[in-house]
Amino acid sequence: MATVQPTEEIHFRQLLDEAVNKPGSLMKAYSAFWNYSTGNQLLAMMQLAARDIPIGPIASFMAWKDKGRFVKKGSKAISLCMPVTCKKTTETLDGEETSHFTRFIYKNNWFALAQTEGDEYEPDPIPGWDRAKALEALNVTDAPFETLNGNVQGYARDRQIAINPMAQMPAKTTFHELAHIMLGHCAESSAMDTESTPKNLREVEAESVALICLESLGMDGAEYCRGYIQSWGAEIPERSAQKIFNAANQIIKAGHVVLDELDGTENREDYDSDVRS
Repeated sequence: MATVQPTEEIHFRQLLDEAVNKPGSLMKAYSAFWNYSTGNQLLAMMQLAARDIPIGPIASFMAWKDKGRFVKKGSKAISLCMPVTCKKTTETLDGEETSHFTRFIYKNNWFALAQTEGDEYEPDPIPGWDRAKALEALNVTDAPFETLNGNVQGYARDRQIAINPMAQMPAKTTFHELAHIMLGHCAESSAMDTESTPKNLREVEAESVALICLESLGMDGAEYCRGYIQSWGAEIPERSAQKIFNAANQIIKAGHVVLDELDGTENREDYDSDVRS
């Protein structure tokens, strides 16, 4: 496990390497930090492991206080990536023009359960994932599978995905095709005047999203994703790694479902979206 200092900037390419090369790391991170983005899940796990702090739920100082627990004296916070909206003023012929953009900063603001003491802590239940809810939330629809090539597992067009009824791993294929949409690959294909992502990088990006989704949610097929990613031999730039984590985060959160133990009904909840890769 790489040593990670709280003030050190972590590149998403490094986090993606962790996910691809260390089976089980994503599931472990998701189980502990599912209410954070996928990138922050790995970032938190790496920092806690580097300090030999047990992997467990994290929260800010005040959030732990609200739960009746207090951060132990001398504990050092871990760092997560946060979006910050910035304002930019540009001089124009008509005066000044103001625009807004988002940049990401790393803030040391979170402590693990093992760094606190106080009232007994009851963790929130880990949500399930519902395919139909995810498609609805992402504005994606199922389409009939119309190709005659039986080797094709699925494809995506515009805001539609078509999955081969005989697909060997339908969940893996669903995540892969959803990724093509969320990564903007389908929009690139339909726009003649935009720069297109090379095919090998498109496939690696989509399969990396599928890997993150499958392993985080404990579904089968992640090992095949790793082999497929490595077979393309594409070097993943930092910007692509950011897009991959962002797409995976959107897909996972879109399908989150929590079972209400009191009445047995499924309820959607608003989840912590403090990081967008």
